[in-house]
Amino acid sequence: MIRVLFPGSFDPFHNGHLEVVERARRLFDEVVVAVLNNPQKGEPLFSAREREQMVAECLGRYDNVEIVSMTTLVVEVARQVHADVIVKGLRAVTDFENELQMAQMNQQLSGVETLMLPTGSAYSFISSRLVREVARYGGDVSAFVPDPIAVRMKERFGA
Repeated sequence: MIRVLFPGSFDPFHNGHLEVVERARRLFDEVVVAVLNNPQKGEPLFSAREREQMVAECLGRYDNVEIVSMTTLVVEVARQVHADVIVKGLRAVTDFENELQMAQMNQQLSGVETLMLPTGSAYSFISSRLVREVARYGGDVSAFVPDPIAVRMKERFGA
């Protein structure tokens, strides 16, 4: 049985993230989605608890997906949840450069390998930052996020 970890800040969780989870759950026996706080990304729009709840609303229908929160190194979470592999989604070359460095560091720290899945072209332009920006200025983000997230974004921004 192979268990994988899909970590991210998911602020908010969007259709590109959903695609990675759906592909990973078809490739592996179990997927653990870890919601993290990334201090490099500044103050999050939603709290870690809110993000964990929203991700659970989007993925609750899958019996081989578990959602956790984390406030430590990704490799420590991988160890805690007994993940064999870390899965990351890639949208563009710029993602690859950053994810490659993290994958190499994680491998050196723990021996855990990282598998990078390129997102489908339909989702390659979607980022949490852009979704937040569109919603902040009253734009409709429903085409870019699962329904539970669209509802929360409307509540947050009154759009």
